[in-house]
Amino acid sequence: MKIAVIGCGAAGMMAALSAAGSGGSVTIFEKNEKPGKKIYITGKGRCNVTNACDVTDYFDNVCRNPRFLYSAIYGYDNRAVMDFFEDNGCRLKVERGDRVFPVSDHSSDVIRTLYNAVKKAGVKVLFETTVFSVESTGGKVSAVAYSKGNDPITHEEFDRVIICTGGMSYPSTGSTGDGYRFAKDLGHKILEPRPSLVPFEVEETWVKELQGLSLRNVGLKLFLEDKGKAPSEGGKPGKKAKPVYDGFGEMLFTHFGVSGPLVLTASCFYEKEKAGRLLLDLKPALDEQQLDKRVLRDFEAAPNKQFKNALTALFPSKMIPVMVELSGIDPEKSVNNITREERQSFVKLIKNVPMTITGTRSFNEAIITRGGVSVKEIDPSTMESKLIKGLYFAGEVIDVDTQTGGFNLQVAWSTGHLAGESAAISQE
Repeated sequence: MKIAVIGCGAAGMMAALSAAGSGGSVTIFEKNEKPGKKIYITGKGRCNVTNACDVTDYFDNVCRNPRFLYSAIYGYDNRAVMDFFEDNGCRLKVERGDRVFPVSDHSSDVIRTLYNAVKKAGVKVLFETTVFSVESTGGKVSAVAYSKGNDPITHEEFDRVIICTGGMSYPSTGSTGDGYRFAKDLGHKILEPRPSLVPFEVEETWVKELQGLSLRNVGLKLFLEDKGKAPSEGGKPGKKAKPVYDGFGEMLFTHFGVSGPLVLTASCFYEKEKAGRLLLDLKPALDEQQLDKRVLRDFEAAPNKQFKNALTALFPSKMIPVMVELSGIDPEKSVNNITREERQSFVKLIKNVPMTITGTRSFNEAIITRGGVSVKEIDPSTMESKLIKGLYFAGEVIDVDTQTGGFNLQVAWSTGHLAGESAAISQE
């Protein structure tokens, strides 16, 4: 069985390994000069290989189409991935949140392990080679048109083709949406690719004053409303509004808005067609009543202090002027003159700092892409196209995306493994 794999990233190398291990004659086409360029930058260069959670919990972290992944994940789960790397000499460790990293903290070790296994399996790899199209005849894959460097275009026949080109995030790594074009030319529906696991841009100008400030152990809620609908409570969602995301962790203020783990995860649930609002809870461990008592104690400990000087125990110094401004309370006012209503309003603010989303950052700053080839047109038990025989998909090119924590790479390993194995053993 002659099999072409387009893309030498996580899904591509795993698909090639699986196909070769099942008896296929495999060629990988990669337009970059080396393998795994996107793997290299994942996890801030450390590569969050997978997540060590119970496999049944995995699907809770899939934002779209989790059921589509059942066969792939259960067929090649996180334990199988960890065993593969350990067995091939890349020692792993489990950190907070069950995130799995190489012991060396170097993503290059993950790439090296994968690529060495690919070469050992006898897979042919063509670097700096551009694929122009995947050709079909009579509803079945027939050839790949490609060119290496400035060479003339070659049309080489293949029995099976596995598209593992990734999405559109971090285009400098080669993720420029080629796979969407191949799939669309062959009749597949492409759900609009959008940046995901990406920072938010916000409307409020005070955010810029906090640029560089990182907050830990805070709560963040994302609300979505129909555009044009008048929000209640002066711009905050009404009491009946339910957040589409409610998380706890770390976030970062930037010159354009907000970023950090909490924000990136929230972005999975954002819809640009909706009006998005964030509510930041600076003291999630306390309810409003407990927080009111805490603020009152601080005020009573120094009753003659000016309001602007009485908040050092509550917030980082950089945040105090912003919170004073947002409160509407006179900064020169002594705390013993602050009314009960003013104090309680301030407590509500601490628990609900509002921010208005104007959009997300671009694909250049997105960790992953949401959208892609419709899962309705892919057989979840094989990763084969339902439209073109012998055409398979794996990884980020498919309309499946997850939250942070190693789950997206697990999608690549699992779908790649299933696609490779299915392509090699299929008798059709």
